[in-house]
Amino acid sequence: MINHTIFLLIFVLVSTVLYVINAECVTDSLENRKLIDLAPLQLLQNQGLLLTAGLTTVLDSYDPGTAGFNGYTIIAEFDSLESAQAWVEQNLYIAANIYATVVVKPYQKCF
Repeated sequence: MINHTIFLLIFVLVSTVLYVINAECVTDSLENRKLIDLAPLQLLQNQGLLLTAGLTTVLDSYDPGTAGFNGYTIIAEFDSLESAQAWVEQNLYIAANIYATVVVKPYQKCF
């Protein structure tokens, strides 16, 4: 019985896949972006599923100044592409006219 349990645990640990979520913002969406709730990302982090999350800048600079940001990138673990897409639909503000496009793809970490 113990060996079976260990096998199931290993299977569950290995069966999660990393996904990259790239969201491109709508032009002039800064005011709407201030309303973004970070709790879903915090929950992923608390569960140990979030590899990284951050903003993409308009300029090639850490501090783009008034040019601002034009999107977000999230890399996190999900059970499947479908569950990653469902998370996006539940937690990102597509309906609030913040994101023009959101693309979810499997991601393989090499380093």
